[in-house]
Amino acid sequence: MCLVTVVGIGTVILTSAPSPAAGVSQPVEMAAPYEYLGWGDPPSPTQVMATTGVNDLTLAFILSKGTCDPAWDGMRPLLGGTDAAAIESIRTAGGDVAVSFGGWSGKKLGTSCKTPSALARAYQTVVSDYSLRAIDIDIEHKEMSNGATRKRVIAALAIVQRANPGLEISITFGTDETGPNAQDLSLIADAVAIGFEPTAWTIMPFDFGAPVSDMGAVSIQAAEGLDRVLAARDHESDAAAYEQVGISSMNGDTDESDETVSVADFQSMLSFAQSNHLARLTFWSVNRDRSCGGADTTADSCSGISQPPFAFTDIAAEYHG
Repeated sequence: MCLVTVVGIGTVILTSAPSPAAGVSQPVEMAAPYEYLGWGDPPSPTQVMATTGVNDLTLAFILSKGTCDPAWDGMRPLLGGTDAAAIESIRTAGGDVAVSFGGWSGKKLGTSCKTPSALARAYQTVVSDYSLRAIDIDIEHKEMSNGATRKRVIAALAIVQRANPGLEISITFGTDETGPNAQDLSLIADAVAIGFEPTAWTIMPFDFGAPVSDMGAVSIQAAEGLDRVLAARDHESDAAAYEQVGISSMNGDTDESDETVSVADFQSMLSFAQSNHLARLTFWSVNRDRSCGGADTTADSCSGISQPPFAFTDIAAEYHG
């Protein structure tokens, strides 16, 4: 693995970086549910692992401190804090982490960093500090809506990929019910234009803005739409293209009052992923993977549906490609 050092705009020096953690399974991102340590009464990551059998987690979110500097939630330090301690505990327990950049809220690195090489340096700082083998770029809101920013994100990831052979990179984005929307297609085209190929193009099939009665079926429909786009782009079979497709669902009630992802819906997604060997199956989030009760009733800390604790994580743990 190499470390990207940016000494000026467009100037990149490659030097050696720490080797990834040893003794953990491959690949990291295939079934790594999100956990957000900043709010939502997060459960102990090692408790989640011990209870469900899931080996890996996606920790979210890295944001900008206001300039082109990465930090957890834009404020907690990368090293020496609770997040670094959580990563160490996960690895000590035999698992590993993917780190997610972005999300809907907060100031994004893709916006704060004004050049691809500066953004690549910010990504690389996190990769190197944690000796990561997997990252997730959850590109939403202003990062996604601005065409120049989308191009910058893709160009920066291409730099990081060249510097870190074998690094798993998932690009996670919203979708229409039938597959990629116009911004998604533009993002994919930006990658094609520079020859960049992530490990997974991962859709978030929820928050559609219109009533959906069967979230399992619609999520599968959206994944099928992405598969057709990738197959046509690469002139390959649907089966080959599915190996680049990921699904990142939301467990229970979503941000839309007329959407609910049931345990049965997520089980349907698992069966689809298993049949088609998807690159990734995950959900937002472990924090919410429990019924609401007592004073703990916020959407950030429970699913809003009746379910056993960690029901969705149990399903994710079954996915092995």
